[in-house]
Amino acid sequence: MKRISEDYQSRLPDNTALKQQQLPAYRLQLSATGVLSGFFAAGAFCLGMGIILILSAKSIKEIEVKYTKICANCAELREDATNFDKECTCSIPFYLSETMKGNIYMYYKLYGFYQNLYQYILSRSNSQLLGTDLKDVGNCAPFSNSHDGTPIAPCGAIANSIFNDTIILSYNLNSSIPIEVPMLKSKITWWTDKYVKFQNPSSINLSSAFAGTTKPPYWSKPVYELDEEDPGNNGFLNDDFIVWMRTAAFPTFKKLYRRLNRIQYFIEGLPAGNYSFNITYNFPVTRFKGEKSVVLSTLTWSGGSSLFLGLAYTVTGAVTWLAAFSMMAIHLMLKKKKMLFIQD
Repeated sequence: MKRISEDYQSRLPDNTALKQQQLPAYRLQLSATGVLSGFFAAGAFCLGMGIILILSAKSIKEIEVKYTKICANCAELREDATNFDKECTCSIPFYLSETMKGNIYMYYKLYGFYQNLYQYILSRSNSQLLGTDLKDVGNCAPFSNSHDGTPIAPCGAIANSIFNDTIILSYNLNSSIPIEVPMLKSKITWWTDKYVKFQNPSSINLSSAFAGTTKPPYWSKPVYELDEEDPGNNGFLNDDFIVWMRTAAFPTFKKLYRRLNRIQYFIEGLPAGNYSFNITYNFPVTRFKGEKSVVLSTLTWSGGSSLFLGLAYTVTGAVTWLAAFSMMAIHLMLKKKKMLFIQD
């Protein structure tokens, strides 16, 4: 018995305040006044933030020009895949009634293009995009190898379907010969995409680094020749390519294409006047009954022109206040009944 008692004692926790759970504790006792005050304060905060965000989104200046139907001849030409080597351009004039001040961003917008399909999202090779193994095309079917078995780089359905229209914005200065608006193609990607998720193979010469691979079927040039003007904007580090590879959640989406270079006549932004979009039409959309457009927009501290976040805050604040008023009414009714019971 003595041996059993000693074993039992050895298994007991130390006689300390921590192990015996005797530390001082505070038990929060909420009153009706405190709970209602918290609900009203939270509702007021959400309503205030919602109104601020909505006003901020409303202050954004944005112009959208749909060009699928305007460039109908080009759209019809692109219906036939055998015309891939035939260039088709169209010009779309428009008038900017007031100056768009500040930083201006150009987006391309697609309607009815489902980048959120499960198989489409999986059709890529992350190890290839990191530049570690260009021959890793196991997850890229049906765009993994060419007909002769050569690995495709970049492989997969996302890369193969890259948006490849060329959009140039022109400004008619004093009704004279139009001048091209200077646009920048750099710094349009997420930092993590540019410097973490995408890397070129470690080689001085990109063309030799991609030797033994071939371009995607729908591409007109290999990945190491995407930008002939800027050698640093080639390969998997091409900004337009990186932007496209970040898939959209909804079938209607816009992606950043260019940003205004604020020099010469455009130091303050885009002045009011006559403009035109000169588009080289390559990306087919009519086959799946989609549409394309170009968007020029300013930005604010809260982001773009979407009202979703502001409306979400406003609805949350309204629901919180509704709950607060309901609880206050119930509390007052019960308090009144309690007083009547005491008097009786």
